[in-house]
Amino acid sequence: MQRPAPANLPALSPTAQAHSDATAAHLRKTIAANGGWLPFDHWMAEALYAPGLGYYAAGNVKLADADDGAKTPAGDFVTAPQLTPLFSRTLARQAAQVLRQTQTQAVLEFGAGTGALAEGVLRELDALGLNHTQYLILEVSADLRARQAERLAPFGSRVQWLDALPNAFAGCVLANEVLDAMPVSLFCWSEDGAVLERGVALDAQQGFVWSDRPAPTALAQAVAARMPALPGYVSEINLQGEAWIAAMGSWLERGAALLVDYGFPRSEFYHPQRAGGTLMCHLRHHAHGDPFTAPGLQDITAHVDFTAMADAALEANLQVLGYTSQARFLMNAGLMDLLEQLDPSDPLQYAQAVAPVQKLLSEAEMGELFKVLAVGRGMTEPLAGFSRGDRLGKL
Repeated sequence: MQRPAPANLPALSPTAQAHSDATAAHLRKTIAANGGWLPFDHWMAEALYAPGLGYYAAGNVKLADADDGAKTPAGDFVTAPQLTPLFSRTLARQAAQVLRQTQTQAVLEFGAGTGALAEGVLRELDALGLNHTQYLILEVSADLRARQAERLAPFGSRVQWLDALPNAFAGCVLANEVLDAMPVSLFCWSEDGAVLERGVALDAQQGFVWSDRPAPTALAQAVAARMPALPGYVSEINLQGEAWIAAMGSWLERGAALLVDYGFPRSEFYHPQRAGGTLMCHLRHHAHGDPFTAPGLQDITAHVDFTAMADAALEANLQVLGYTSQARFLMNAGLMDLLEQLDPSDPLQYAQAVAPVQKLLSEAEMGELFKVLAVGRGMTEPLAGFSRGDRLGKL
């Protein structure tokens, strides 16, 4: 059954429509080459990462600066580092503790977006006396990599870009909204209690439609181990994210990884009332649930099962160092101290600086939906970001 097209999405320019049409044609060819059916994680990977066509590979504007003065920002969504530099500065304070505790001088960021997080972290590390820290970035988008290079040029050779995972790394790893962009497998429970894998096929008009098949044994076993059979229930499983964490166990020699993303512990992720899953798309600041709309032009995401990520870390012989809400983490890590440093003598400027912080902390916005999970190796002291309100017991 094909989903109805979402309403109230912005009109596409002729150039954008042509790009989306080319991406759709590529996806149709990929489906045909796979026998007429493509597992959704493969479809999502092509829609996001196909060279020259996928959302993250095509050079489209994707991330909007909240302070660019535009009434309607460009791009498709705004991330925390773009809302306020106080987010990056607070994360830097936690990174500084990791660097000092492990006596290392390197930060590795995955998916650095516009470079806002890197810029803020580097400036705060400099202010904290860690001005010899090397900043490494692993970025799959050539377009974003170029934007990062321009923004981070003042830091010179301290910033370097990697083309592949390091063989070995010691220091602090940062991944803000990385796991949610990894291709996920879709599954559903049949009426007789079997696990089906949801994929994409083509209808008679060459439109994209959902199509379910019996899940491969490994996928069926993974799903059955995480939740009871609920006929009609549809959700996601991020096996690529778990593999990424597992790989970290082979290259992280010493240090900690701070993983910031929206999601839940498993008991909430696979809650019976969340029967439609968490798949979400973002197109020009419009959020909707249809991944078949405007392929190549929109982001496709899924929430994170943090229990799965913590389990993957433990299986890779990594420590699970803490898990809490973004609001609690930021307050623990020093955000309130940074707020106290703001000058309240100019009420308008002060209000403009404080407003985005409320968005970061509010339970109704990012404060509760976003979580922070820390994993690592060789860490001997508790991390400040989890000093109060640690929720490891809920994983």
